[in-house]
Amino acid sequence: MMVRRNGRYTVSLRGFRDFAFGNKPPDDEKQEEKHEEDLSNHEDIFLKSIIESPDFGRKYSVDSEEDLVIKPVSLDNVNIIRSLSEYRGNNIRTIEQAELAILLSRVHFKALIDAHDQIGAIWLERGSGIDEKAIEKDKSSETTDNTDKGLDLDLNGDMPVETIKVVGLRKVPGQPLGLTVTTDEHGQLIVARILAGSAAAKQALLSVGDVLLEVDGVHIDSEDQLKEAVSKPNDRVTLKVGPNLKEKSGQLSNKLSCYMRALFDYDPKEDTLLPCKEIGLPFNKGDILQVSDRKDPNWWQASHVENTDVVGLIPSPELEERRKAYVPPEADFVHKISICGARISKKKKKFVYESRSSVQLEGAELALYEEVARTPPFLRRVLALVGTKGVGRRTLKNRMIQEHPDRFGAVVPHTSRPPRPLEENGLSYWFVSREEMERDAHAGRFLEYGEHNGHLYGTHLDSIRAVIKEGKMCVLDCAPQSLKLLHNSSEFLPYVVLVGAPGIDQLRNLTYASNRNLTFDRQSSIRYSSRRARTLESLASLYEEEDMKQTLEESARIQRTYEKYIDLVIINNNNDTTYSKIMDALHSLSTDHQWVPVSWIY
Repeated sequence: MMVRRNGRYTVSLRGFRDFAFGNKPPDDEKQEEKHEEDLSNHEDIFLKSIIESPDFGRKYSVDSEEDLVIKPVSLDNVNIIRSLSEYRGNNIRTIEQAELAILLSRVHFKALIDAHDQIGAIWLERGSGIDEKAIEKDKSSETTDNTDKGLDLDLNGDMPVETIKVVGLRKVPGQPLGLTVTTDEHGQLIVARILAGSAAAKQALLSVGDVLLEVDGVHIDSEDQLKEAVSKPNDRVTLKVGPNLKEKSGQLSNKLSCYMRALFDYDPKEDTLLPCKEIGLPFNKGDILQVSDRKDPNWWQASHVENTDVVGLIPSPELEERRKAYVPPEADFVHKISICGARISKKKKKFVYESRSSVQLEGAELALYEEVARTPPFLRRVLALVGTKGVGRRTLKNRMIQEHPDRFGAVVPHTSRPPRPLEENGLSYWFVSREEMERDAHAGRFLEYGEHNGHLYGTHLDSIRAVIKEGKMCVLDCAPQSLKLLHNSSEFLPYVVLVGAPGIDQLRNLTYASNRNLTFDRQSSIRYSSRRARTLESLASLYEEEDMKQTLEESARIQRTYEKYIDLVIINNNNDTTYSKIMDALHSLSTDHQWVPVSWIY
């Protein structure tokens, strides 16, 4: 029994028993007192620990009976309930927690708490004599305690109006409603995604996180029931929606639009992982997509830049990488025909890793999307002509420089070999020591380099910069392994053209034309570099049928491996036609807007 002594309440076990069982006879009282004495050692210790605890003292101590009044502990309980609802989110682990969450979300319970706060506020305004500062102190103390416990409650928000509502959506004939659902751990049907531009998004009556309770008056608790109800041939669908208790803050960055260049083909009709084929967005390699929502780790919402009204789902890079991980590398191309019509060799080569071959090894990484940005027309600084040997790259480069010397320029390579008679430094080669070339190569100052007959040869980045400083476009006939360095640099801004090998008959004619064109290259370089002329003569004379087949295979391999860096592919069936196509493409760069990697801009 609670007994007030000296302004504080104490507990009397005897008083409690008198209260519970009434007065006892004297003999019974003696027997009871004896029994109490036997248990005092245990009960007194237990009761003493309770009475002396700080929490017990705060609850049962008063200064006087006149001061014992009822006062509101807090007048901001509605926001506390809301904060608790926000905090619980994905932290529910037990049935009791789930029941509490349901109780806190009920409309009548919230109305009760709201009434309590309003009555308490009116009571204080009428002058109850309660120290409002003490109440505010208690509120701040409770807030601090809750924060210490990890709740981090926000008590300054406005009271949300969360009620069960009935939503009527108009259906567009021939089009899906535009939303997907999921089931949470409590079996509730939750709106997981609303496609931008869909009927549900345009009417703006639903939001992600809403709980779907009924469709056209019929209770639903599964995705199949929802699909069946929505697929009925009606003009409208009526949904009973529960309160949305899922906060989407912290994911604003994922909602920002961005533009991606697709580096693979996608057909949603062939995708077995897509939940609904109709909401998939087909695209081809090279298409520019506007991605409007990346919240879902597996499916992004996107549209084509030419038609932003049609929004669909595309696989995220994470999903596509997992999908590709179960496919052998050759399987992606075994059923596809190369642009060059070449067969695909499945012979695998084993080699020892070298640091300078890292670009080749990185070619195996998956390239699915590339973030791009739209820019006004501008001229690129580097024109890179790539392709296999003997497809006419050098012929095209020499013709461009010969006909437009004010627009195009070529680099002067570096070498570690000693100069020959009549060779001048800076004309055919820059002659440097082997130690200097090795030092610059290890420092990454060469676009490409290699060793021939015991001497190093390479293309120095400073040579490319020198051509650019002259106001010319630097024309390179470089190896495809160099494309990654050029592409990832915001300094060189390359335009990459793959000169593909034609059929065997056209390749044979191209070889003969290369022999005739050898005269120009001899005039420009034989005086200073007889090695280059001898190399060209050797290549022209050693072409045979098997060499041409290998050329076709190598051209197809280059296209497959480095297509993410290539801007234009031209099959060189005719030198004049190929030259005209390249010049037209370069002219369009100065007149049309371009989509370039964002790394070139930011």
